[in-house]
Parts: sequence; C-alpha cells; structure tokens
Amino acid sequence: MRSESMPVVVAAAWVCVRDRRVLVVRPNGSDAFYLPGGKPEAGESHAEAAAREVREEVGIPVDPATLRLFTTIEAPAHNRPPGTRVRLICFVGPADGEPAAAAEITELAWFSSAEAHRCAPAIQRLLTELVDAGLID
Repeated sequence: MRSESMPVVVAAAWVCVRDRRVLVVRPNGSDAFYLPGGKPEAGESHAEAAAREVREEVGIPVDPATLRLFTTIEAPAHNRPPGTRVRLICFVGPADGEPAAAAEITELAWFSSAEAHRCAPAIQRLLTELVDAGLID
C-alpha cells in the first residue's frame, strides 16, 4: 500500500531585526504577515532565493554570500490546501537601506512577539525563536 506524503512548500526568507522588532510583509490578498522571501527558482540556492526575493519585495540589496542560516521551520502552510506544510529556511545577514513595499507586497511592518497572531504559522514559530534568542521582545 502506497502512503501519500503531505505536500511541502520550500521557501527561503530573510530575518531582519532592528530595534528588537522583525521585518514582516503582507502580500496582496493575504490576511497574514510573512518574512520577505519565497520559493527558489531552478538552479538557485536557498540564500540566492532569499536575496532575490528581498530585493523584489522590499527593495533592499542583500548579498547571498553574507547570509547565514538562522533556523529552518516546518509548519502548516497558510493559504494553501489543507495538509500542505511549509519548510521555511530562514537566513540572517547584513543589509543597508530602508525597506519599502514593492512587487506583490501590500504592507510591511516591524513586529514584536505581541503581533504573532497576525502572522502565518511558520512566522509565529519564528517569533518564538527570536524571543528565545533574545533578539525581539
């Protein structure tokens, strides 16, 4: 008997913390906030995907060579069919500039853990990890 595995969406994202808050974005048509990031394209590393998506979504150039893995989170995927999970590969790294909503992003914000209820499940888990690491309130 063949067992069906749950579909997993792999995405790479950038964790930007300033003043004890993390940068989050809300795409058009979504009711939840995410990290800037997205799915890798063919032949692209996770760090390259994170850097490309950050430039597209918030206009900040990030050098993929300077990104380092912060955590990988697996959680139920928001706005996907039931049973779909997301594996979010989260990077940290330096970047200059002020983020601004671009491409499919409607809104950006700086969240503490108090705003976790406004985030997708994977981002809620990330906020907990950032609190545990002493990086956000």
